Amino acid sequence: MKAEYDIVIIGSGLGGLICGAILSDAGFSVCMLEKNRQLGGSLQTFARDKVLFDSGVHYIGGLAKGQNLYQVFKYLGLMDAMKLQRMDEEVFDRIVFLEDGKEYSMAQGYERFIATLSADFPEEEENIRNYCDKIREVCSKFPLYNLRIGDGYAEKATVLEIDAKSFIESVTSNVRLQEILAGNNILYAGVANKTPLYVHALVTNSYIESSWKCIDGGSQITKHLASRIRKNGGVIRNYSTVARIVEGEGKVSHVELADGEKVYAKQFISNLHPQQTLEMTSSTILRNMYRKRIASLENSVSSFTIHAVLKPGTMPYFGHNFYLHEKDGVWDAISCDEEMWPHSCGVFFAASSRTSAHAESICLLAYMRFDEFSEWQHTFNTEAAPAGRGEAYEAFKNEKAEKLIAFAERKFPGLRNNIQSYYTSTPLSYRDYIGSADGSMYGISKDYRDPVSTFIATRTKIPNLYLTGQNLMLHGILGVTISALTTCGEFIDLAPLVEKIKNA
Repeated sequence: MKAEYDIVIIGSGLGGLICGAILSDAGFSVCMLEKNRQLGGSLQTFARDKVLFDSGVHYIGGLAKGQNLYQVFKYLGLMDAMKLQRMDEEVFDRIVFLEDGKEYSMAQGYERFIATLSADFPEEEENIRNYCDKIREVCSKFPLYNLRIGDGYAEKATVLEIDAKSFIESVTSNVRLQEILAGNNILYAGVANKTPLYVHALVTNSYIESSWKCIDGGSQITKHLASRIRKNGGVIRNYSTVARIVEGEGKVSHVELADGEKVYAKQFISNLHPQQTLEMTSSTILRNMYRKRIASLENSVSSFTIHAVLKPGTMPYFGHNFYLHEKDGVWDAISCDEEMWPHSCGVFFAASSRTSAHAESICLLAYMRFDEFSEWQHTFNTEAAPAGRGEAYEAFKNEKAEKLIAFAERKFPGLRNNIQSYYTSTPLSYRDYIGSADGSMYGISKDYRDPVSTFIATRTKIPNLYLTGQNLMLHGILGVTISALTTCGEFIDLAPLVEKIKNA
């Protein structure tokens, strides 16, 4: 193996993969180090009873021709390689209130979105249009989101200190419409009086523009990006856990793996959580004040997920998602106490190349706090390092699963009988596979009251150590893609790259 690489990338989540692809395209020798067997971070898939499940990516926005993610993926060679299915244009997300049985549709395309909601709330059409105008205005302030070079923080400063919930309430006094507009807020783990409008806007806009499912799982993104890196001469190593980032003479000289091996490079990019990255180095260049600031930032909540294999032919395949809520109070689900859990859940059907009429599987996802699993926090269990967590853990998971299935069954009668088998993911699963200390779904939680503190710069104080991934600007496929472009801009001129992406 090479004695020294140009760039070592720690972690093979989407941010690391895109950095690896773009920078190896530019001629840098790249080595990617991944602790798990499977690459991809939240793009990882797994099979149970010969049915494929996504671990984290249930649908993707912005992939219609000319849209932002389409252009980046086209440049990366993904659009010609991926198997995609456009979700129902009349409804990509169905917001359901179980107590009164009312259901509402979010449609693709702004005019269709406005018309669909206005059919349920005819007196609110102007307010719905004003809401959409503001969403687009907020999105316009983020240059790379719109595939252009801007002037950094200044351009977006005017929209950073707006609270999402308060904004929605200012648009309409109709409480049910307020609830619907935030009805899929599990997409960004929305917290009342904290989550900024820009997070709501950037996520919502992407799906309104267009919504898609990956046929046979999101790991195809990983496969094609990894292939591109290798084709460019890059090295990708799994089962390679980075234990230490070693600094000497003012810069990182190498990383040390768990088995003691040292890997040298000129530059280093960490795709890990910033706090986890800092814990790997004892460098005094990173001052205690900076370390304390990063350590003090609150992470978004974790989740509990059921991945269920369905008996063949028992449930139709839906080309849209469902967000089930007990009743009004969609912002309250995130702080729901254990006795009342679940208050809300997302329901996702995976697109399969084997069948389109019937669903092969169903995924139920609900918020869950990490501390509910504190009894087992000393355990660690992955495919690379398998270890059971004990009978009490399995019993606790089953208890939660039965509650969640019963909740979903109020919308889908007979669901329990349609399930052939099910498997669960807990906050500990996300912690062990993805790496955030508390199993956080989306990394650092953004706060409109102090936006600067939750914007993490790609540069660290160590001159050759950089960050990428969901903690920088925004989570999700699109957010991480844009963060990766920002990181790449530290190594290559961003303006020509953005032009190539726009013209791909």
